[in-house]
Amino acid sequence: MSELHLAYLNLGSNIQPESNLPRALELLSAFGEIVQISQVWESEPVGTTGANYLNACVKFKTSMARSDMKEKIVRPIEDQLGRQRGEDKFAPRSMDIDIILFDDEPINNDVWELAFVVVPLADLYPEYRKTKSRETVLEIATRLRQNVWLEMRQGIIG
Repeated sequence: MSELHLAYLNLGSNIQPESNLPRALELLSAFGEIVQISQVWESEPVGTTGANYLNACVKFKTSMARSDMKEKIVRPIEDQLGRQRGEDKFAPRSMDIDIILFDDEPINNDVWELAFVVVPLADLYPEYRKTKSRETVLEIATRLRQNVWLEMRQGIIG
């Protein structure tokens, strides 16, 4: 039997998010176990104008190695949900999936100042400590929420 890994994924959408978030979870469940799902949080787009985003964090158990997740899970789900990639990395999107933590290792240190990532993560893993600052995710989320508008949305996912 292959080794199981625990990943925390951030799912975000501002093109038909009410249908794309639940559909992404359904597709994701084919690749592993969805252990827990955060609240859904609405936020304004960062770096562009357009519709507000809905984001959620997923605690996900998989036998897939981190190196394979992007090509075998993340990209196919994004593509299946109509994700268009172009020059503008802030362009509206039907689905964006980012691996935030994999086996407790942070994947991209740029995300720790993004409320739409940290606040949903704090729903699931408030005690996780960012290595450099030693702040917990909950402490970071609390600090970020003082400066950024986010609103919890009910009834989007199960």
